[in-house]
Amino acid sequence: MSIMSRAEIEQNNVLEFTFTCKEHVPDPLKVNLAMRVASPDGRETRVPGFWAGENKWKVRFASPRIGTHAYKTECASASGPSSMDGLADSFEVVAHAGTNPLYTHGRLRVTPDKKHLQHADGVPFFWLGDTWWMGFTSRLHWPDEFAMLTADRVKKGFTLVQIVAGLYPDMPWHDERGANEAGFPWDKDFKQINPAYFDMVDRRVRHLVNNGIVPCIVGAWGYFIDIAGEAVLEDHWRYLVARYGAFPVTWCIAGEAMMPYYLDRFPRREWNSHERPRRLAAWSRLASLVKDSDPFHNLVTIHPTRFGHEQLDTPALLDINMLQTGHANASNELDTIDNTVKFVRSARKHHVPVIVGEACYEGIMEANRQEIQRCLFWASMLSGCAGHTYGANGIWQINRRDRSYGESPHGASWGSTPWEEAFQLPGSAHVGASKKILCGYPWWQLQPHPEWVKGTHVYAAGIPGQLRIAYSLVPGRVHFEKLERDVIYDAAWIDPKDGSRYPIGPARPGKNGRWITPAPRIFQDWLVALERETGGQDAVT
Repeated sequence: MSIMSRAEIEQNNVLEFTFTCKEHVPDPLKVNLAMRVASPDGRETRVPGFWAGENKWKVRFASPRIGTHAYKTECASASGPSSMDGLADSFEVVAHAGTNPLYTHGRLRVTPDKKHLQHADGVPFFWLGDTWWMGFTSRLHWPDEFAMLTADRVKKGFTLVQIVAGLYPDMPWHDERGANEAGFPWDKDFKQINPAYFDMVDRRVRHLVNNGIVPCIVGAWGYFIDIAGEAVLEDHWRYLVARYGAFPVTWCIAGEAMMPYYLDRFPRREWNSHERPRRLAAWSRLASLVKDSDPFHNLVTIHPTRFGHEQLDTPALLDINMLQTGHANASNELDTIDNTVKFVRSARKHHVPVIVGEACYEGIMEANRQEIQRCLFWASMLSGCAGHTYGANGIWQINRRDRSYGESPHGASWGSTPWEEAFQLPGSAHVGASKKILCGYPWWQLQPHPEWVKGTHVYAAGIPGQLRIAYSLVPGRVHFEKLERDVIYDAAWIDPKDGSRYPIGPARPGKNGRWITPAPRIFQDWLVALERETGGQDAVT
């Protein structure tokens, strides 16, 4: 018999069905429960179910289509016919009554030009991510601390959180730091999955989505291809897709996919001839499994050691090319910024949206403070990224005041700044303000134009004849090049810390198309916006 939690659900919200299996099942992961759902327009979707513990199975479904939906279950197992097979009923999907963009506009898709992201209805989506790798553990207490951090990120304009689903980085398997209130996601030998662990994850995923934040769910850190094995990761990913695919999520197939465990070493010849090809093929198979098994077609990416497209032998499986551009100490912060821009420009040649998914975390190695965070954001976005992910040392690993994270497997610690302090570091507010500045323009139409400016650590993008935006890390005047002679631009300084604007006046180029700003009012990094004047005479004679 089927028990529905509700017979009516708002569009794009998740409706959950619970089924009871009357037969004894030796291996719950071998039970193939699915539900075929017919939408009002006649489309049929086959939705996989998942084991919810004991003799319970669940199916989750979400639809953007208003009206009556009918369903029928199908279930097969190695032990024979199932009491969960052939159950049929219907339910209603009604219009979303709120303002949550994930419910109003739908889940994420790639834009037709393959450069940006948008909601299912075509509304642009600005990926401003935060890094909570271990946010599903009990180190970030539920519900009070998790809700506090979520509220802060919503207030600052974040739209996405990168978070690992149980198979974590920077610790041995079954280290107590990776447990939540219900223990670990799998037993130590990977013989049995633990649904109670994911009950705790459910609460956190729902909370993020209900607050308009997309969970970017990382299935496992890359070295679990050795620790757990590919067959276990297949089961792990099938379970994640069945349990969370109805939510508006993005899938990240692995974190640092090509990196062995921290203490493992491979001779170069063995790595190049065997280990690297083996991993490339395995991650491609897993990415293909996720895409084939997800009826909601959530976007797929992979967190790399450098470029996402280098982590698979079939890069076309990726909807988003995620980058990791390196961490820095105080002596080489500018080198990392240069490397980030170089990586972005190279990755854009693969014609899928590019996201810097990991750059210098704020405060890591007692460096990479707020001005570096602002520069990383603007250097990435003005070089053509579809969004940007911020990170703060202390949050990614969930340091606590009463219990620091401690040593990594290599024997050293990344620092003890507690998350309660790290979430208030100024860089998170500054990248949020920077996103708000960009959202004041048709940011998805901007194209990189490094030739428009002159100088070191100056970046520019815009719409020719309409808009030019430049960011300069180095305090001082900004030199513009190749200004159109027949366009009058109105110029303004914009403070990237808070969006404050200070008018400059018309930008009038010389005969060579050059124009130099006056000196800024404060010696710091600045944005300069040149916007085409409206209502006046354009021609310059």
